[in-house]
Amino acid sequence: MADAVERLKSGFEQFKADVYDKKPELFEPLKANQSPKYMVFACADSRVCPSVTLGLQPGEAFAVRNIASIVPPYDKNRYSGVGSAIEYAVCALKVEVIVVIGHSRCGGVKALLSLQDGEPDKFHFVEEWVRIGSAAKTKVQADHASVPFEDQCSVLEKEVVNVSLENLKTYPFVKEAVEKGTLKLVGAHYDFVSGKFDTWEQ
Repeated sequence: MADAVERLKSGFEQFKADVYDKKPELFEPLKANQSPKYMVFACADSRVCPSVTLGLQPGEAFAVRNIASIVPPYDKNRYSGVGSAIEYAVCALKVEVIVVIGHSRCGGVKALLSLQDGEPDKFHFVEEWVRIGSAAKTKVQADHASVPFEDQCSVLEKEVVNVSLENLKTYPFVKEAVEKGTLKLVGAHYDFVSGKFDTWEQ
């Protein structure tokens, strides 16, 4: 356990020496405020850090990471944590792009596709969270019923992103910004098996 903490400390010291101290032109303005262009929804999976995979610098992206990169629909009572992040990004920071990034071999997507009606949940939160993508699951199972489970998962990784993009439009301030042309919604998929990154707009 002590080694794990030391790893964080040594990691910071290396960052400070190699990056922070050498780029005052980047970090000095950030001491006053932030004005990111992007809001990024990414999975909490340790293999898909968007700052690393997309080369994002501090100050470039306002980020939310959760299981399967899911954006829930507007609901002030159930999803205020995600909703507050979206509201702040759009209304206060005035981000120009919201990108939702799915990824290969996503455990959350696999959990969604594995759910059986009437089966008790194994976790306190996970199953209820991934059920937000149930419409995507229904679509994939109908359109790709004959393909193997793993291939269905690969399709579902992108379809869950599409559900999140639609859910973003249920937030009135997002819908208004999109209609005004000041905000763009982008879907993306990072395949760390083959080293590919795809984007699309709905």
